[in-house]
Amino acid sequence: MNLPNQLTLARFALTLLFAASLSFQWRFSAMAALLFFILGGITDYLDGEIARRRNLVSDFGKLMDPLADKVMMAAAFILLVPRDAFPAWVAVLIVSREFAITGLRLLAANKGVVLPAEKLGKHKMIWQIVAAIYFLLLLTIRETGAALGLAIGAWWSRAWVIGGPILMAVALGLTIYSGVGYLWKNRALIAPA
Repeated sequence: MNLPNQLTLARFALTLLFAASLSFQWRFSAMAALLFFILGGITDYLDGEIARRRNLVSDFGKLMDPLADKVMMAAAFILLVPRDAFPAWVAVLIVSREFAITGLRLLAANKGVVLPAEKLGKHKMIWQIVAAIYFLLLLTIRETGAALGLAIGAWWSRAWVIGGPILMAVALGLTIYSGVGYLWKNRALIAPA
């Protein structure tokens, strides 16, 4: 197994560690979740770059890299809903889009076609990561401030209720736009034979 594929598999493990950290309340759990999530984002960048530069692109990577991305982002958005980062319907739309694209890829694979990720999908992923990191960073600041007995102040609340929704709107817009475009471009795979 080549290095890019190992990094893809590592992202699955980092997602489990991220989910465990954010699911259980313990001292500095948000900070641990943030670090695992950032490491997952770094592996997402590195596996693609290494695969392209060293000509290590494989069918496994074309299928599993986007799947690892989807699992990581679904975990983030599902686990941030109970923290009141955004409404549940946002997570439902994002996860639904990811399932729809995964279903399309499985359908394509069944027909002998491998559908790689597209640039717009990568931009969507970057904005999703930025939005998730933003909320995780704010949770880490609140958690660290509480552990150190520091008052966070009104700026934190403003950052949460103003900055967060703006980032989430951009990520959600790109998620929907890229998903509809990807389905439309590959509509021949869905059409009855």
